[in-house]
Amino acid sequence: MNVFICVVLFLVSAAAANKSGDDDWVHLPNKCEVCKFLSIEMKSAFEETGKTKEVIETNYRFLDDKGAPPIKYVKSDIRFIEVVENVCSRIMQYNLHKERDGSNRFAKGMSETFSTLQNLVNKGVKVVMDIPYELWNETSAEVADLKKQCDVMVEQYEEVIEDWYKGIVERRCHVELIHTRNRSH
Repeated sequence: MNVFICVVLFLVSAAAANKSGDDDWVHLPNKCEVCKFLSIEMKSAFEETGKTKEVIETNYRFLDDKGAPPIKYVKSDIRFIEVVENVCSRIMQYNLHKERDGSNRFAKGMSETFSTLQNLVNKGVKVVMDIPYELWNETSAEVADLKKQCDVMVEQYEEVIEDWYKGIVERRCHVELIHTRNRSH
């Protein structure tokens, strides 16, 4: 009877440990982490697209001979739309770094753990893991969820993001106007 109770207790505790282990294995990102990486990638995308001198020709003259003057790409709505439409796909460049805590667990580049394991494999060491070698570079559930939540956040807060962007463009135009006036005096 004592052996039976010990076996039952062992099985129950093993099942409980296995269940808690599964919960600890995947930590989906929270809204703060999503917002952090959305803003990081949006800032980065605007910095990258802000370096161009490209001008958008708006002189189509459909109804009359008067066309609108050309617009700098950096100040255009097209730039905003392109950045917003592609910002969440940039998150797919991230990898999960299980060895780090908090939002730092999401970063570009291979994690230290997988980098070390990859180096061992390259040296001919047989590495046995629960994850097949072919899946080492695949997108993790956490990063996929980060992207999914990013898409939802952009959709939910599109007007707020647009107002923020328009405010930046207006301030930039105002600053340029002041500099132009100061140079002419």
